[in-house]
Amino acid sequence: MHPAVLGLITIIIGVGGCVGYFYGANVFLDKVLYPAKGPNAGRNINRANMIRPWIFLGPAIVALGLYLAYPVVATLILSFQDGTSGPTRGDFVGFENYGKMFAEPKFWEAMRNNVLWLTVVPASATAFGLLAAQLTDRLSWGNVSKSIIFMPMAISFVGAAVIFKLVYEARPEDVAQIGILNHLYLLSGGAEPQQWLTIPFWNSFFLMAVLIWIQTGFAMVILSAALRGIPEETIEAAIIDGANPFQIFFRIKIPQIMGTIVVVWTTITIATLKVFDIVFAMTNGQWETQVLANYMYDKLFRALDWGMGSASAMIIMLLVTPILVWNVYNARKEMR
Repeated sequence: MHPAVLGLITIIIGVGGCVGYFYGANVFLDKVLYPAKGPNAGRNINRANMIRPWIFLGPAIVALGLYLAYPVVATLILSFQDGTSGPTRGDFVGFENYGKMFAEPKFWEAMRNNVLWLTVVPASATAFGLLAAQLTDRLSWGNVSKSIIFMPMAISFVGAAVIFKLVYEARPEDVAQIGILNHLYLLSGGAEPQQWLTIPFWNSFFLMAVLIWIQTGFAMVILSAALRGIPEETIEAAIIDGANPFQIFFRIKIPQIMGTIVVVWTTITIATLKVFDIVFAMTNGQWETQVLANYMYDKLFRALDWGMGSASAMIIMLLVTPILVWNVYNARKEMR
């Protein structure tokens, strides 16, 4: 079957199944289980209203339990077992997997790179998004520019990695360069084309540029909505008091949207901590670019050691959880 036809059938079955479930559940609840008629009509309506939210939430709870809660528990158990292919496979080994992982230089390389990513990417993407939101709101063609900046969000991480791999492409010196970066480097007086992704330390920044390029559009959209929500009275009062545009932006606007900035920053932080596709597609963790998610993949599918792979997955989860809790807390505070 053609993939497009298969996708269309999947959408029809999925959407139709959801509509059928919710409609059928409502009919069964209101017409069969607790009919709103007779001497007990009032009590039946109250009971139906108490049960209805759980009927609607039921599929989501089951899906989250099956595809989120169960894998977390199973991964935790596997991290304490021998995951190698030897005769002791599946035996309980306690914290041995964690000990072996902490003893590997590649793990600490991944940790250092993740810290570097967490330092650079969320701050840069949020700052660029805030700058784009402020500048595009002052342009007559701002909506067009917003669409262009947001467009990378529609590209998969692998697709973006392929695009930037072409940007960093290096050809022999006597051949025309198709990589934009090397072309500009040679035009500015560079001696020879550079293999940018093989330069230790700096290659991590070339990889980060991909995620910053993608996440800037997300930050811009959220922060643009927050800027539009600032009361005009505060800005007008600042103008009357003689504040210049920079003072209005940094002392009036930013403090009023700080909650939104924090939510955007933490959301990008979570995406950064789990980054895998970009590193896998561009360097595969070589040349000192290893990150935790790619390290986990290597242990699970290359070394075939699901004990250490599960242990590294638990490390990622432990790092993500506090940020996720903080993000939810700030989002709820913003809604009050």
